[in-house]
Amino acid sequence: MVVAVLCLLPLAFVLSLAITVAMIRLAPRVGLVDRPGGRKIHDSPTPLGGGVAIFLAVCLPILAGLAFFHLAEPAALPNAIARHVDGIRLQSQPAAALVGALLMVHLLGLFDDRRALGPWPKLAVQALAAAILVVGFDLRALTILGYWPSVVLSILWIVGITNAFNFLDNMDGLAAGVAAVAGGAFLLTTLTMPQPQWFVAACLALLVGACLGFLLFNRSPARIFMGDAGSLVIGLLMGVLTIRTTFIADGAPRGWYPLFAPLVVLAVPLYDMIVVSIIRIRRGLSPFVGDRNHLSHRLVARGMSRRSAVACIWLMTAATSTAAVLLPHAPSALVSWCIFAQTLLVLLLVALLEWHRPPPAAITPARGEDPPQSPNGRLRA
Repeated sequence: MVVAVLCLLPLAFVLSLAITVAMIRLAPRVGLVDRPGGRKIHDSPTPLGGGVAIFLAVCLPILAGLAFFHLAEPAALPNAIARHVDGIRLQSQPAAALVGALLMVHLLGLFDDRRALGPWPKLAVQALAAAILVVGFDLRALTILGYWPSVVLSILWIVGITNAFNFLDNMDGLAAGVAAVAGGAFLLTTLTMPQPQWFVAACLALLVGACLGFLLFNRSPARIFMGDAGSLVIGLLMGVLTIRTTFIADGAPRGWYPLFAPLVVLAVPLYDMIVVSIIRIRRGLSPFVGDRNHLSHRLVARGMSRRSAVACIWLMTAATSTAAVLLPHAPSALVSWCIFAQTLLVLLLVALLEWHRPPPAAITPARGEDPPQSPNGRLRA
């Protein structure tokens, strides 16, 4: 089963790659184009529609797999797969509901990419999609807290992670790269647990492959953007799968610490969403109004090129993710607290680097880069 799950990654990669190539040509014909201006940092009209490739590369194999296992005779399958057929069939309804929820936010994103919506309609649809999964299919985290607290926290988590990746999609290759790193960490975690979680692992493999296939054309200078149609799909899927993942093995005497593995893996995207929201609120703006105060923009304002800023955030996510993979296997509370401390130190280091004001000579923009900006959005000499 491990081999079968891992084979889904290159499958999604190829699908995403092919559909992305098609969308580069098709998107301009149907008006899916992101034009420069305002807070946007690209210099020429760029096709949207990469989100279509990500959505289809994830959802088509899920639907095909469900159909195959629903129709297949277990006796005709290899023993290693046949013994999981009943379990996969039990996942049919939740899996179909997940695809339906992804379709909801995908269509929402496509509409927003064509005609910008306000934040509240987008939040309402995201909350509805999350509520359908949480209430309708009992997809809840921290069930020990009781039904309604668990429901509320689960919906807030899914909507929060959805928006964290939506906020993160602000520079070429950033959201897709972070999603690939974080998804890879969660995939490794699910496959190394004593009780492997095949459906979650399969979805994560598809997500990683889809992001990598799209990323080939989204690296700077990007030939296509994912748009909200892609970032909302990535965020919702990541939020749902982190709830579906069991981070504590049955009978494991490791306490509650592994439950925080998703927070550790996604520490950098959550940090960016929280800090940029604080900056906007302090300036008297809505936290949902776009600007150039994201972590990536602040790093560029400190003298990095856009490519270096994106690579830096990839590496930050990899640093926290590496520790998070070990968290469910930590032999003691001391090791778990050391992992938490490492994550906090990474974030403190990021904060120190990005808020330190370098001398003007150190922040001369590279050729083709925007002039450096301070965190309040004002140009600095």
